[in-house]
Amino acid sequence: MPQLRISEAATLLGVSDDTVRRMVDAGRLSGGTDESGRRTVDGAELATVAQELAHPAEVGVVGGASARNRMRGIVTAITKDRVMAQVELQCGPFRIVSLLSAESVDDLGLTVGSVAVASVKSTHVVVEVPA
Repeated sequence: MPQLRISEAATLLGVSDDTVRRMVDAGRLSGGTDESGRRTVDGAELATVAQELAHPAEVGVVGGASARNRMRGIVTAITKDRVMAQVELQCGPFRIVSLLSAESVDDLGLTVGSVAVASVKSTHVVVEVPA
């Protein structure tokens, strides 16, 4: 399972690093250390917490719109057969679902807890892996 640094987990949850550390200390997230000795959290557990913390965003008045939006998030579920896959991402308060080939999921190395970027254009969602 993917292990994410505390700072990356905090960014994905939209909270401070200290909040994530407190979640680890309280046992809400499993903690560990990477090869450099930095604290990490389990990506799959983080995906679950991200879903629990997600709240619908207030849209408010829209002053403009872009043709393309990219949202960084964490993979919360993958349903895959031999040909196609459904990938669910929690991107802050937004749940994004994308249908893509099973081969693409394998090529990207996506698993629950992986960090990915959803590119939204019209009715299509493209899933990318950050460099």
